[in-house]
Amino acid sequence: MQTNDELASMPLLQALTDLESSAQGLTSAQARSRLQRYGPNEIAERHRNPVLEFLGYFWAPIPWMIEVALLLSLAARHWTDAVIIGVLLAMNGLVAYFEEHQAANAIAALKQRLASSARVLRDGAWVTVAVGELVPGDVVRVRLGDVVPADLRVLDDVTLEVDQSAMTGESLAVSRGQGESLYSGSVLVRGEADALVCATGASSYMGKTTALVETAGTVSHFQRAVLRIANYLIVIAVALVTLTVAVSLVRGNPVLQTLEFALVVTIASIPVALPAVLSVTMAIGARQLAHQQAVVSHLPAVEELGGIDLLCSDKTGTLTQNRLAVAARWTAQGISEDDLLMVAALASRAEDNDLIDLAVLAAAGQQPSVRVEEFIPFDPVSKRTEALVRDSDGPTFRVSKGAPQVIAALCDGDGAVGEVDAVVERFATHGHRSLGVARTDSDGVWRLMGVLGLADPPRDDSAATITAAKELGIDVKMVTGDQVAIGREIARKVGLGEQILDAAILDGAADDDVGARVEATDGFAQVFPEHKYRIVRLLQARGHIVGMTGDGVNDAPALKQADAGIAVAGATDAARAAADVVLMAPGLSVIVAAIGQAREIFARLTSYATYRIAETIRVLLLITLAIVFMNFFPVTAVMIVFLALLNDGAILSIAYDHVRGSPKPVKWDMRVVLTIATVLGVIGVVATFVLFFLADKVFGLSHDFIRTMIYLKLSVAGQLTIFLTRTRGPFWSRPAPAPLMLGAVIGAQTIATLLAVNGVLMTPLGWRWAGLVWAYAVVWFLVNDRVKLATYYWLDHHPRRVSAVPAPIQRLAT
Repeated sequence: MQTNDELASMPLLQALTDLESSAQGLTSAQARSRLQRYGPNEIAERHRNPVLEFLGYFWAPIPWMIEVALLLSLAARHWTDAVIIGVLLAMNGLVAYFEEHQAANAIAALKQRLASSARVLRDGAWVTVAVGELVPGDVVRVRLGDVVPADLRVLDDVTLEVDQSAMTGESLAVSRGQGESLYSGSVLVRGEADALVCATGASSYMGKTTALVETAGTVSHFQRAVLRIANYLIVIAVALVTLTVAVSLVRGNPVLQTLEFALVVTIASIPVALPAVLSVTMAIGARQLAHQQAVVSHLPAVEELGGIDLLCSDKTGTLTQNRLAVAARWTAQGISEDDLLMVAALASRAEDNDLIDLAVLAAAGQQPSVRVEEFIPFDPVSKRTEALVRDSDGPTFRVSKGAPQVIAALCDGDGAVGEVDAVVERFATHGHRSLGVARTDSDGVWRLMGVLGLADPPRDDSAATITAAKELGIDVKMVTGDQVAIGREIARKVGLGEQILDAAILDGAADDDVGARVEATDGFAQVFPEHKYRIVRLLQARGHIVGMTGDGVNDAPALKQADAGIAVAGATDAARAAADVVLMAPGLSVIVAAIGQAREIFARLTSYATYRIAETIRVLLLITLAIVFMNFFPVTAVMIVFLALLNDGAILSIAYDHVRGSPKPVKWDMRVVLTIATVLGVIGVVATFVLFFLADKVFGLSHDFIRTMIYLKLSVAGQLTIFLTRTRGPFWSRPAPAPLMLGAVIGAQTIATLLAVNGVLMTPLGWRWAGLVWAYAVVWFLVNDRVKLATYYWLDHHPRRVSAVPAPIQRLAT
């Protein structure tokens, strides 16, 4: 059998022959045979074992590190540590599990677009069967209001009106006649016909869209950043744990003590709260985005929004008002525009709720005092409306509006008719749909009144919003299912440019051949789902972080593939399920506001990530060097757990911090993040060893006492680090820290100080020594701020000198 595309384009009689069918349909035996051959007419879902899926979230670098620490805790019989680590491990897995269920929801929503039963001609009789039992070659009957159950070819010599806006993005219903195709999932809004089933299930238009949804998807830049951080810390942790264990065994230390050394170093190396804190920061950011009328359904999209440098926007309802309006008028000689609109309005009826009628009535305004005695609604065959009108002084006349060529034929003999073709062509170049208008004179002869140009006008805020988007470093491209002329006119009006290409140029072209054109053009028209999906893929391949807006089933694959898929207001369930962000208000301005908010959230994420890496390096390097060179245990496992709980618990408040978003698209610059974190971590180790030297050699304090001092110093200095990483400038740079974050840090360090002073699970320090440790930490905080500024200066003035950065950073920065 031929492919679906071939069956849709070949002559109808040839299609019937190729499918071994006829206008009398199939027999039951043929249907059963074909059902076994082609399979049921349904969208298949791949079900995954939820238990195995959940366990999969524990198979990644950071979970591996946590799991090693858990095993070491159990082996060393540190039950408290094991419980705490186990709880953190489970929390990270649960957060990830409940964040990743978008494809299944999208496919379920797509299935809802399909009909559940159909009238089919079997054995010469009409029967009702489940849609899943339809096979190629079947003859079905579709009526007003029916959802098209499969890809069909119209058999009868009729004209149907089909709403396929959810499939192709076209804003108006389209006419389909004998031999023409009806897509599965579209809705019949006028007419009735018998039709031949050409494609079912995965081969249908809906099935291909679903297949794209299943294969679409990309790893978020946030997930890549976390993976890079984990890899960096794993390299350091493995090296230092191996060094610690080897030195301990060479010294002949007991196995249990060596195991405890390994446990403490491993726990210190794991940013156990990193995924959780970043997720919480994004979750709170998502709640803030909700106030901007943008509901986030996939948390990493919060970070992706801030990095978008290219936004593919649909036209209808996003750049335009999603309603028809009279955009142009041409009148015959001697006819005023008011007369033209009055006659067109008399040939319209508001109660039909027809989009064209409503546009005409809105433009005409107040109607004269006449009575419509008879009204003939639009018919796909006649392609016009007609009304019999009685004037206030008694005479009657007829009015009509419809397809210009039909109205011109109606007014045959009128001298103005010869100008209609030129007017229609001129309107078409501006993307206007033409509507002819006529009325009868006193002799009952039809006279041409003129032609109206209809269009979906741009939203009032579209041009200003696109200008604002460009100021934020975002290139906007239009991607629409409408005609090229319509797309070009709207693009010109909103300031996008006029280089709108027909998406057909993508068909059969190699990526290398069209990639540059896709990147350079202002937009595409007459696109299908596979076009939108490929456009996103091509732009991503050229290094762009792509946002994609959409509202229909046709947009679902591209929405899922995009770095940030955005379902606009009024989107279908399939589009919402595939998208990362769902807008609750119309227009592009909502997206631009959400992007600005997302950049502020990104600033908080990078601030915390830098802080967390710096603290991990600080504690890890301190413990390793102390054990290797001094055979001294600087902190206990319990102290490390206290550090993790108090410091990371308080830093959750960074989600509410006052920050200034970047004026340009943001991305994870791991070279900067890891370099700043490493420098701050190493300086912290130097400060701690200086404290140890003073306490041990100058003041002659006991090692247990020194451990408590080091714990308090790590706690205080660690949380002060967040005030360094939150700005590129001096720590006092505006905006000032949020009162909530400042209060959380003060509260956490008050608890840490009380633990050290009173000796909770450690040697008591007393208030005098605690005060000295605080003063020491603050002095080094001021020193670290200068070091940070110097490091940023070096990075800004040596952007290419990656070779000067440690090897692990080199690998992660590429």
